[in-house]
Order: sequence, then structure tokens, then C-alpha cells
Amino acid sequence: MCTGKCSTFIGISLYPLAILSIICNIVLFFPDLKSTYAKLDADGLYRLTDEVKYMGGVIGGGILVLIPAIHIHSTGKKGCCANRCGMFLSILFAAIGVVGALYSIAVAAVGLINGPVCMTPNGSWGRPFINISESYLSDSKIWDWCRDPKNVVEFNIGLFSALLVAGCLELLLCGFQVINGLFGCICGTCNNKE
Repeated sequence: MCTGKCSTFIGISLYPLAILSIICNIVLFFPDLKSTYAKLDADGLYRLTDEVKYMGGVIGGGILVLIPAIHIHSTGKKGCCANRCGMFLSILFAAIGVVGALYSIAVAAVGLINGPVCMTPNGSWGRPFINISESYLSDSKIWDWCRDPKNVVEFNIGLFSALLVAGCLELLLCGFQVINGLFGCICGTCNNKE
């Protein structure tokens, strides 16, 4: 396969993953799909999971992947970027994408491991699953420890899992682009106008 066509495929594949990461991270700010928890957290009350505020999906899996995706996609088109220099730059941009994807993966993994912030049975707000011996992910019976917001455990697991999967796919695609860009630097982009 031509390195230019491969770059186009990788760039186009990164767009929906970056947008998915941004959307998932933004939705995580609204547990139970209500803005009251974000407002209370902004007022100094502990209502949102810390990993949501680290913006791994917006910054890491979103912006730090979306900007490289634009350049990677353009290296596959005939024009100013579809040459050896453009392929070399795509390696640098893909490396930035790798860093962004790794950040998104790390934040999502920690968010999944630590669990959500919720109101516990004793009426206080906190993270009830953070210091237990077994994983709450494999024991859905203890999810009832979270009284408010409703279904916050499922909400966090679903969205952090989507961020984790999107981050892993972004990492693979950006890693492939580093290799593809290296071949593009050496062999060219298969376009007639090199």
C-alpha cells in the first residue's frame, strides 16, 4: 500500500476517535445528565470525579490527536504536504498524537480503577470504591453503595471505557503513522509529483 494512501486512511480514522474522546469527556461532567453536580463542584463541593477534570478526553485524546490527524490526512493528498518533508513532519505530529493518546488512556484507566464520586449510604460524598480490596468493576452488587447520582457507576464505566478504547485505537493508529512516515521519508509518498 502506498504511504500517502495509508496516511489518508490513518488521518480519516483518527477524526471520529478524537471527536468521540471529546464528547465522552464533556458528558462525564454531567452525571445523571444533570448540570447540578458540575455547578456544585464549581462551588467547592466534591461532586465530580477528579479524572473528569483532568480532561484526558478533551486534551489528550481530543486536541492532541485531532491536530496531528489533520496533518497526517493532508500528507496523503497531492499538494504541499505529500512529499518526504511532509512525511517527516507527520512522524513528529504522530508522536504528539501518541503522547495525547497515552494521556487519555492513563486518565481513563485511573478513573475506572478509582470509581466515581457519589453519595454513599451514610449520606457523605466521596469515592466509596477507592480503598476496597476487590474491584468494584467485577462485583455489580456493591454498585448500590452509590445513592446519588442515579446509575453513576454505569455512567462512569461506560464513558471511561469508551475513552480507554478510543485512546488505545488512537495510540495504535499514531504508532502506525510513525512507521508509515518513516517509510514515506525513505521511499516517498507514491505520488507522481515528489
